[in-house]
Amino acid sequence: MALLVGDPRGRVPGMLPGAKLRVADPFVLAGRDERADAYGLYLAIASLMAAEVEVINLSLAGPANLLIERAVADAELAGIPIVAAVGNDGPRSGPRYPAAYASVVAVTAVDRASRVYRRAGQGAHVDFAAPGVGIATAASVRGVRAQTGTSFAAPFVTAALAVAKRRLPDATPAELQAALTGASIDLGEPGRDPVFGDGLVQVGSPC
Repeated sequence: MALLVGDPRGRVPGMLPGAKLRVADPFVLAGRDERADAYGLYLAIASLMAAEVEVINLSLAGPANLLIERAVADAELAGIPIVAAVGNDGPRSGPRYPAAYASVVAVTAVDRASRVYRRAGQGAHVDFAAPGVGIATAASVRGVRAQTGTSFAAPFVTAALAVAKRRLPDATPAELQAALTGASIDLGEPGRDPVFGDGLVQVGSPC
């Protein structure tokens, strides 16, 4: 959340400081970890759809699941883009979901030199790259801490889609994604590739 709205007066101002967020938390405590199960994530997506949000950000990744696939399909029918992290299980891990579903905008992470994060998932489903290595964001208790992972790259694409949505309010999710593709900086092999997708997304002004 801090990457999206943050504090305009602080060290993490956020890309969309005036935006209104709707938060749906699918995580539950499992021992010492917090984990999201398929049903909780389904309910979270459904609640965001009911609130008629403009874009859904999912900074999480896991195995394929029919219930999540249904939620993704429902969002597509409602015209709500979903952005998801490709996951941090390594380039040979195979696709992770929901990022790998066709209608979801899948995001990988790069560092300041535009090098892909070494643990980021790869594959034909990758759509965009965004900053995700050493990203300054709010710590869980207080202060600011540098974080790394594809989960921290996804909000950059979410912000870019939100800006595009305001500029093109009647555009479909596919048209919004095409607008981002046209403005992205190509990385790696010429054209779309399984490491960087369509390239480094550009978060347009005003943000």
